[in-house]
Amino acid sequence: QVQLAESGGDSVRPGGSLRLSCAASGIAIRLYAMGWYRQAPGKPRTLVAMFYSSGVIKYGDAVKGRFTVSRDNAKNMLYLQMNNLQPDDTAMYYCTLVRYPDDSWGQGTQVTVSP
Repeated sequence: QVQLAESGGDSVRPGGSLRLSCAASGIAIRLYAMGWYRQAPGKPRTLVAMFYSSGVIKYGDAVKGRFTVSRDNAKNMLYLQMNNLQPDDTAMYYCTLVRYPDDSWGQGTQVTVSP
């Protein structure tokens, strides 16, 4: 059974930084795309970053140039470095592993950005 556990969420001021981590168990992540999505209250879940097993990386337009996704296949970990955080980045951040027929999702970690 695949399990994903996010950590690293916190409350920060605008301009601050955070690093999120996602620990995967029950599967070897090296064969799969993994990524981060986020969801603010009342809004749909949107892509933050996707790191494909080929090495290709895709970012959502709102975070390009500020966020960096990385992965350590040996440790079964996915990371998200978030710099220059802004209030619009406030959301629950979810880790996902893309696998047919059902993607796996973590429970999420809350990021709050406020003065």
